[in-house]
Amino acid sequence: MTRLFDSLFEELKSFWKKPHAPRSKRAFRCDCGRPVFFLNSQCLGCGAPLGYEPMLGELRTLQQGEEPETWRLTDDSTTHCDYRRCTNFDSPAGCNWLVTVDEASPFCIACCLNRTLPNLDDSDNQRYWRSIEAAKRRLVSQLLALGLPVEAKTENPEQGLAFDILRSPTEGPKVLTGHDNGLITLNAEEADDVKREEIRTALHEPYRTLLGHFRHEIGHYYWDRLIWNTAWLEPFRALFGDERADYSAALEANYENGPPPDWADRHISSYASVHPWEDWAETWAHYLHIVDSLDTAIAHGLDADDIDLVIEPFTQDDLYDSDDPSGDHVLFFINSWIEMITVLNEMARSLGQPDFYPFVMTRSVVRKLHFVSLVVNGARA
Repeated sequence: MTRLFDSLFEELKSFWKKPHAPRSKRAFRCDCGRPVFFLNSQCLGCGAPLGYEPMLGELRTLQQGEEPETWRLTDDSTTHCDYRRCTNFDSPAGCNWLVTVDEASPFCIACCLNRTLPNLDDSDNQRYWRSIEAAKRRLVSQLLALGLPVEAKTENPEQGLAFDILRSPTEGPKVLTGHDNGLITLNAEEADDVKREEIRTALHEPYRTLLGHFRHEIGHYYWDRLIWNTAWLEPFRALFGDERADYSAALEANYENGPPPDWADRHISSYASVHPWEDWAETWAHYLHIVDSLDTAIAHGLDADDIDLVIEPFTQDDLYDSDDPSGDHVLFFINSWIEMITVLNEMARSLGQPDFYPFVMTRSVVRKLHFVSLVVNGARA
């Protein structure tokens, strides 16, 4: 053991890097120079108040504004406006997002999406809601950063988005997580780690998280908004399958017979094989997983020099559109992700934990991820 420790110490001493300036604006820093994180509302080092500015995508140090209960960003060379904290700052959600003082709603853009909440007189529901809102804010932050439309149903009843966070009553019926015409319903008990793990094990799922639920269900929402009745619909059907296939029958067949034996050759997960809508939602969720994870890795200084791993890279022929001028960027993006996550999975195993990313990408999945990337870029344009 001593020889292993001494050897490890010498190796770390030889290559461990010194601190460097942030490489991405998602590597947040307080004005005092200490690192702060997405959910923080106060610097634990100097005690300065912090707030997340969603349009900038930055967690910033705050100073008192001209009026009571208002704030300004320190070193404000961008917005030149006053803010107030989201009303849910003092709620169990502990929302640290900012709202400009001229906004009509007292809630931030993420909290404005809530339509129904569980009974917050219940202490378990308070705890569940805090975890749920933390995951939802991360989702909304990423959607805004990608340039995707984020509108509440109160603003856009036809195409807007809303969330019902519900808890099943003791006598039933059971709340099912799902999406319907822009309304995303989440079973609040998914925020209970023990219950969620029981469900994950019962359904033989390799991965089940609150953030994963949100990213999957928001995929259904963006299918309605970005694919249906657009030029993307027929290309979608050619790649994912015809969504007009009976959805209820497809679900019933999956529950009775399980996924097809060759599902792993064509889909990112067994659930993706159920129906083209689920294939899209699962692929969309994984696209968001990959983008956020790589962004976080870059922000905190992880790069190819830190990863001594050789993979068989995907090539231009594996893309949905081999003539796409940005295809080489997508390939670099996916191949870099595979290098990084392979190492992180080994890190998880060294701690006796499940893999961070227990999935295998095939060429069919890469084609679908490229398609999602094209749709997202088209929405942003």
